[in-house]
Amino acid sequence: MGIQIISISHKIAPLHVREMFAFTEEQQKHMMQKITEHLEVSECIVLSTCNRTEMYVYSDSESKGCVFNLMEDTLLGEAGAQEEEDIGNYLLFYHGEKAIHHLFQVTAGLDSMVIGEDQILGQVKTAHKQAREAGTTGVYLNTFFRMAVTGAKKVKTETELSKTSVSTATLALKVAEEELGTLKDKKVLIIGATGKIGGIVLMNLESLHQADIYVTTRKNKLINTKHGNDDFTTIDYEDRYNYLDQMDVVISATSSPHYTLTYSKMKKQLVTAKRRVFVDLAVPMDIEAKISAVDDTCYYNIDDFTRIAKENNQKKLREAEAASGILDEYELQFEQWMVFQKSLSVMGKVRDNFVKVAEHKGVEKAFDHFFYWVRENNTPEDLETFFHCLNH
Repeated sequence: MGIQIISISHKIAPLHVREMFAFTEEQQKHMMQKITEHLEVSECIVLSTCNRTEMYVYSDSESKGCVFNLMEDTLLGEAGAQEEEDIGNYLLFYHGEKAIHHLFQVTAGLDSMVIGEDQILGQVKTAHKQAREAGTTGVYLNTFFRMAVTGAKKVKTETELSKTSVSTATLALKVAEEELGTLKDKKVLIIGATGKIGGIVLMNLESLHQADIYVTTRKNKLINTKHGNDDFTTIDYEDRYNYLDQMDVVISATSSPHYTLTYSKMKKQLVTAKRRVFVDLAVPMDIEAKISAVDDTCYYNIDDFTRIAKENNQKKLREAEAASGILDEYELQFEQWMVFQKSLSVMGKVRDNFVKVAEHKGVEKAFDHFFYWVRENNTPEDLETFFHCLNH
């Protein structure tokens, strides 16, 4: 019994595999409700981001293998990946203490492609909220996720990890700047600026660069930035191809299941000879990768950021150690809470028995009776631990 996790992440799964598990909110809800229909699973939360898809469950079942099989069947079934060759090689399983440690690391950004990135904390909170609304989480996973979020917030407050945070959104601008030398006065098109990642790209462009910014929108949907600026040109999504030839940089970060830019249509539009950078931050991919075949055109997708992420991660290793120290305390607190929670019924029986003996024979006899029961029902090693705890 306890907490179990199944994970497909950037650690071992390439982009084309992660794309299969890029679930919509409706699919996530369906999976959570489907698996909690089984008696073996009482709670479930699904976390799905561009770099990971994970299922967290709490189970009272003593059969760890049975629960993992249920999780795997549910996940692969929703992705339509049951017959996919070698798909099992990309699945990671966590149980007990390792599962607890994993979520705390994930929420604080220590398990991310870019160490300390900011988006994951909000994504964890969103996943928890979705599960609560779907009615698939309870006291164990609620407490688990709340404590993980609290620990991550303390990491961001007490370490430099978040102060030097670099997300995939900011890395997108970095690679564009490296390829073009500067983004000053360059024309940059953002497809998906109303989304979380696209919104961060837009804010960073407005505050850090002097680029000529264009954003697409569907049906006149308003685009609001954190600073309330509107230093960009809004174009209709349907007209996006007509603007491509002008652009120096195109960044796409939508949740669309289809390409936002296809190779054949792009190639027809790109008639002016100049260096261009296309950056795809979406999973599934937004931009058809064949665009890299066009002369003087650079193409990056989410997996191409591994090298840059590693360079940034080296700078953060010291802060990551400090962050892990903070998280260790929260992990211990949660493990203690969990043991306590599981033992409530036992404590209730002991308390009732103690009160009953005390009523008839007095408190002193009740203590004698309790300690005798402890002695007769524990190994010498457990007794050593018990009395060591009492002495502290």
